[in-house]
Amino acid sequence: MDKRFWAVIGVLLIGFLGIVFINNGKEKVVSEPTNHVSGNVASKVTLEEYGDYQCPACAGFAPVTTEVRQKYKDTVKFQFRNLPLTQIHPNAYAAARAAEAADKQGKFWEMHDLLYTQSNWSAWTNATNPEPFFEQYAKQLNLNVPTFKTDAKSEAINNRIASDVAAFDATKQQKATPAFFLNGKYIKSSELVDAQGQPSVEMFSKILDAALAKK
Repeated sequence: MDKRFWAVIGVLLIGFLGIVFINNGKEKVVSEPTNHVSGNVASKVTLEEYGDYQCPACAGFAPVTTEVRQKYKDTVKFQFRNLPLTQIHPNAYAAARAAEAADKQGKFWEMHDLLYTQSNWSAWTNATNPEPFFEQYAKQLNLNVPTFKTDAKSEAINNRIASDVAAFDATKQQKATPAFFLNGKYIKSSELVDAQGQPSVEMFSKILDAALAKK
């Protein structure tokens, strides 16, 4: 066979490998875990929560964590990541997508708080189709609703949520929500509730004050 034949084969082989490389690269593209933070983002004390918007326990903690965020807004960095437990909470994934879509327009925490507001939570968590509720909240936040709806169903948003779940899996903790970590160390929920088993600002404060005192 002459050199021209082998040259053609070489070009075809390089092209084939290039296609394989590109396709494999696409398959491996995974977004980084979300970085929804509030408070003092430069703080050396970070309280991270993995939450499921449809989780009753998360909804029970939400008013307390909101108060704690306000109390320590100047000293602690707060972070929220998605951990929708879809096998038991069928609307949780859609709610996570709604919050991430709101984030695309700079309103993550506002949507987060609306989803957990008790009257809202009771409505959308019991809906067969919760999306009209999410669109209503988007309007309430003055978001571009058509863009919000498109973003909520995008692959990019799905990748964000999947990356959060993968980040949680890497902790090796049992999947249960809410799950709190202080500077990467898992905190048992029993350490954050009072004698009656209710989420407690005082118990959060005890842990955060001790962490701040060490810094």
